[in-house]
Amino acid sequence: MRNWLYGAALLLYVQTSTLAAQADGPPRTFAARDLFSLEAASDPQISPDGTRIAYVRRSGDIMTDRMRSTIWLVDTRSGEHMPLVAGVGAHSQPRWSPDGRRLAYTSTAEGGSAQLFVRWMDSGESVRITGLPDTPTSIAWSPGGRQIAYSMFVPGDAPKLGSQAAKPEGAEWADPLEIHTNVSYRADAEGYLKPGFSHIFVVSGEGGAPRQLSGGNHHHEGPLSWASDERSILFSANRSAEWEREPLDSEVYALDVQSGAIRALTDRDGPDTDPVISPDGQRIAYLGFDDKRLGYQNSLLYVADRDGSNRRVLTERLDRSVESPVWASDSRSIYLSYDDRGETKIARVGLDGSIRTVAEGMSGGALDRPYTGGSFSVARDGTIAMTSGTPIRPADVALVKAGTKKQLTRLNAELLGQKTMGSVRKIPVTSSHDQRPIDAWLTLPPSYAEGQRVPLILEIHGGPFSAYGPHFATDNQLYAAGGYAVLSVNPRGSTSYGAEFANQIHHAYPGYDYDDLMSAVDAAIAQGFADPERLFVTGGSGGGVLTAWIVGKTNRFKAAATQKPVIDWASFALTADMPAFFSRYWFGKFPWEDPQAYWRRSPLSLVGNVKTPTLVVVGSEDYRTPVSEAEQYYTALQLLGVPTALVKVPGASHSGLAARPSQSGAKASAILAWFERYKNGAPPRPAAQ
Repeated sequence: MRNWLYGAALLLYVQTSTLAAQADGPPRTFAARDLFSLEAASDPQISPDGTRIAYVRRSGDIMTDRMRSTIWLVDTRSGEHMPLVAGVGAHSQPRWSPDGRRLAYTSTAEGGSAQLFVRWMDSGESVRITGLPDTPTSIAWSPGGRQIAYSMFVPGDAPKLGSQAAKPEGAEWADPLEIHTNVSYRADAEGYLKPGFSHIFVVSGEGGAPRQLSGGNHHHEGPLSWASDERSILFSANRSAEWEREPLDSEVYALDVQSGAIRALTDRDGPDTDPVISPDGQRIAYLGFDDKRLGYQNSLLYVADRDGSNRRVLTERLDRSVESPVWASDSRSIYLSYDDRGETKIARVGLDGSIRTVAEGMSGGALDRPYTGGSFSVARDGTIAMTSGTPIRPADVALVKAGTKKQLTRLNAELLGQKTMGSVRKIPVTSSHDQRPIDAWLTLPPSYAEGQRVPLILEIHGGPFSAYGPHFATDNQLYAAGGYAVLSVNPRGSTSYGAEFANQIHHAYPGYDYDDLMSAVDAAIAQGFADPERLFVTGGSGGGVLTAWIVGKTNRFKAAATQKPVIDWASFALTADMPAFFSRYWFGKFPWEDPQAYWRRSPLSLVGNVKTPTLVVVGSEDYRTPVSEAEQYYTALQLLGVPTALVKVPGASHSGLAARPSQSGAKASAILAWFERYKNGAPPRPAAQ
């Protein structure tokens, strides 16, 4: 009864807050309803001649409660901006033909799974060129524009065990047994996996029957890269006999387009991925590293001769992971992106190993939290199209030419231009553990006045090998609009600071990252921003782990909200969707080999210390940090008499906890309601009924 009353109180708080805002007119600060009106740019694809950019525009749809995707076109000279593929359905993956006269893309406009379409840019006519049972991915035009390669899932036969009696005609029986024999049998955002594998296909650029090139019991996925003579396609795959138990042991392969023969071009212990062939056909570039079974390992850029010989690394001295290699048109250098101290940049790497940053301020990825990310493409003359945002604006399309950056779109100018947003500033932090400098950003309430002390929310990123930065985040803006300062920190273990910094938590997480986070809170107090008597903490995934760890170590926070956490590492390692990875790389041993190591690092081991009122939040279809992790923590808190509530987001996966605007706003509102409940001390308990 007590829990029911508290749930009703939460709902009442959310409803009355919304009604009050409506009564006063349109809110001048960022509000949950604004989530439906936000737009963001992604996947900008610049035409070969650099005159046009096709990009995916994501917009909230209040009637379907989903983000919908359309394809828009920007003229890089005039700035003219127009819809290209819109209307019913989801439209994505725009890819220019080599001559720039056609654009391939995928669309669900005709219902069912996404199909491959080609648009003739001169006439404006689009034609569906496939009738596929599943969605094509990794679209790649052949150099001559005659064919398009793609990857697609091909169903296989389900494993059988025994037999079922014959069903009488007209009888209604239960579904047949579901049998799984794979190591990884479910995946976040996909659910329980269907039998089958992804394979590579080619289809004529003018339509016709597709032809399957790869086969067998391995996944063959993109990105795909054609050889200049169109005789082979490069891809990366894990085709080892132990591919299920050695998840990082992938190689670069060449697939013969005519015969379907597959030949390995790399052979090391570790991942080799993202192969691209130089325009002159002489070399390949790819990413990878020698696997040392560390929690974090920099992904490096390699080049080799076309047959895989004479390989060498080009970015070892950068000490950053690199992504998305793209050859320059002269085959003498390679463009790539990398994260540096919480910001995403684009560099041009010469074959001599020289590295020159050519663009900064790339942004993208998730809207709810300020993660690094973004995407880019390069025209023949070196002009770059990229997604670029700010701490108070989601990603737009920008153009970088001859070192000059120009913003081409302003997707949220009308919506956010009339809002007073929470400003973001970087604050200096020194770790109490070893005096390391730690990067942290503070999102202040829109009404903040200098010298004012306000309630503080420590909001911790997941990963744990990832990074926050000065990027737009709906959660932070909603919290700030509620009158809170929000502290985003990159403690040790965060990426974008080099391998040594990331591996400070190798086989030691949680650990001294706790000290880094507490030092950031102390800095926000010492610098006059935070009210030391009104401190709160939340975070998702790895941030959920650290939230539960923190309340087991200290009582300084008035309330907490742990989102999609790991609570018991042993149960997590055997129920998460990547069981072959977590034990091997994050612990070095399986739970039964060293149970005490798992227990020592589990927040559940500290639950007896918890006095902080703690909300527990999880998606009902989370297969990365399974629902059972959140539920066992909630139950433990209940048994201890610690104030708690369990919030389950229906239908939400781990990666999709904030995917639907209504749920994203409601989740943030529930967390704010929880914090408000304890902001001025613990409220009286409801009377027994």
